[in-house]
Amino acid sequence: MAFMAELLRSTASFDEWDRREGTPGPMGVTWIPSLSAWNFALYSRRATGVTLLLYSAADPAHPVLEERLDPRANKSGRIWHCWIPAARARGAVYYAWRVDGRYDPAAGFRFDRQKILLDPFAPAVYFPPDFSRIAAGLPGPNDGRAPLGVLPRSVPQPAAAKKRAPRPSHDLIVYELHVKAFTARENSGVTPKNRGTFAGLAEKIPYLKSLGVTAVELMPVQQCDPQEGSFWGYMTLNFFSPNQAYAASQGSDGVAAEFRAMVDAFHDNGIEVWMDVVYNHTSEAGPDGPTYSYRGIDNQSWYLLNGDRSQYRNETGCGNTLRCDHPVARSLILESLIFWINTMKIDGFRFDLASVFTRRSDGRVDLQNPSLIADISFLSARHGVRMIAEAWDIEAYLLGREFPGINWRQWNGKFRDDVRDFVRGISGRVGALMCRLYGSDDLFPGDVENSYRPFQSVNFITAHDGFSLYDLVSYNHKHNEANGHGNTDGADDNRSWNCGWEGDVGASEVVLALRRRQVRNFFCLLMLSNGTPMFCAGDEFLTTHGGNNNPYNQDNEISYLDWDLLEANHDVFRFFQGMIAFRKSHPSIARSQFWREDITWYGPGQYVDFSPGGNALAYCLRGGNMGDDDLYVMVNGGADTIRFEIQEGKPRDWQLVADTSLPSPMDFVEPGDRKALSSSGYAVGGRSVVVLCKPR
Repeated sequence: MAFMAELLRSTASFDEWDRREGTPGPMGVTWIPSLSAWNFALYSRRATGVTLLLYSAADPAHPVLEERLDPRANKSGRIWHCWIPAARARGAVYYAWRVDGRYDPAAGFRFDRQKILLDPFAPAVYFPPDFSRIAAGLPGPNDGRAPLGVLPRSVPQPAAAKKRAPRPSHDLIVYELHVKAFTARENSGVTPKNRGTFAGLAEKIPYLKSLGVTAVELMPVQQCDPQEGSFWGYMTLNFFSPNQAYAASQGSDGVAAEFRAMVDAFHDNGIEVWMDVVYNHTSEAGPDGPTYSYRGIDNQSWYLLNGDRSQYRNETGCGNTLRCDHPVARSLILESLIFWINTMKIDGFRFDLASVFTRRSDGRVDLQNPSLIADISFLSARHGVRMIAEAWDIEAYLLGREFPGINWRQWNGKFRDDVRDFVRGISGRVGALMCRLYGSDDLFPGDVENSYRPFQSVNFITAHDGFSLYDLVSYNHKHNEANGHGNTDGADDNRSWNCGWEGDVGASEVVLALRRRQVRNFFCLLMLSNGTPMFCAGDEFLTTHGGNNNPYNQDNEISYLDWDLLEANHDVFRFFQGMIAFRKSHPSIARSQFWREDITWYGPGQYVDFSPGGNALAYCLRGGNMGDDDLYVMVNGGADTIRFEIQEGKPRDWQLVADTSLPSPMDFVEPGDRKALSSSGYAVGGRSVVVLCKPR
């Protein structure tokens, strides 16, 4: 679609046959302005008949034109196509398909000519007033209740070139957020009509800049099924348009324009925009799900099925798995990425359950030559965008060198688990903490043969999936009753510690103070780690979901950020702000290479305690090779105060930067207020981190 736009502007590109029968490419619908006509192309290997339906704005149930395609003229190989001049369209603004074929689910066939089918490549979606997910899942027709494609009246154009700030490197700070949840509450301070929208998010850019964020990672914003029941948006319906529910504007053009304006605003402020994208399954879910598009067009081409084709494979946990090694699925994914790169100017993509991209049509994992990953890697190199993998699915855990996307970044679940264990007080995790701080070279080896880089590790403590940072230190157990699944959903292995009391009700001041310290510990270690740091929206002011570690269906105040907490917990915000600024001002922390000879590890004394009871660590990171200061960090994971002896330099060489055991504002010392130490010994309080700096 996007890569053919230039070709389609030329009348000479279409001969007499094309203008009568259509062409097999590009896929989907394409408007040719010079000829005032549309070309339609639909892949279906097993269909026995295909009919194009065009609808007026006034009546989405009864087509103004039905064009039954003649396979002798309107089919090339496995692609059905036709050409419709605007003069024949009778003012149509929407379109859909009917597809004939065998209906035999036990053999993998799910054709049903009674269903109105959305084009997988539709540029935008229209939901009629009587739209019904239920009707799409039940036997019988769903005319007037099915989503329709929007007919384009222009050729997609790349966004106007704008000068961008240089891409962040050592100062890359990633902030994961949900567009609606971020500004849905009145106390977000956003203009009322813009709450919960792309425009509302743009209004909060000054806040994000003040915090120090340099990249926002948006939870799914591609058009999902509004009746599916998921607030998070991980059940995508259409991969070429922004979610209409997140726009203050009306109409597909208005929604797209609002999204582009938001991206431009972020770029104007030096902030990258990343998208969390879900190309591993669709909103059609399992065998009892709705027939919206893919399964009714060609079930066996779009989805992975088991050996006898009677059941969907379900590596995603959502009922179906896209057949990502099939040419039509690969084409859809790549064309979608090109659209978001060229037209919407997105800077990076986080791929949900990216291990699915390695699966062959028989479900086996191909780690040698997964074509889709190679194609996406080429796009990344060609367009200069960042690719980030969630390198696992339900059955395959490919974190690190196992994932075949050599130059991709990856969400590092081991960083999350090991740091959580250490901070909550599990003994014998000193070696694991060292590895995570260093850049996880066990997962991303930096030897000559492999040559991985530490920034490929996306380090995080929390993400949308799991406890918020405050809930991580406030609950030992999940509390997901509101989700309606009897508290059976969500992870049971949270590696959390409630600091001695479950939840907030009845918690003592001692417990509440310890929780704040633990939050500071987590964030301090995150900011001191080599790699790409990411944290969740609201963690900087102790947002809570009430112990719900899977609020995927909570489109309410359980999920919405409570901005009153920013004032109530401004001391925590200040600590986050300070540690982000500290990291960004010290390029020796986040490097393009591992620390190697610039790091020396210690314990409270000269030697690291690797014993099963070990819970303390210190290190000196020398910054001379980076033109930076030296740093000395002391970490006490135990409950009791430990006296550390500083092993390098003289006491007066070192200035205190942070001590998480101290109350605000002493927990983080601003650069102009830092004072030299008077002793080579420092008493590090129980469960705390101390950071020292030796200026050049």
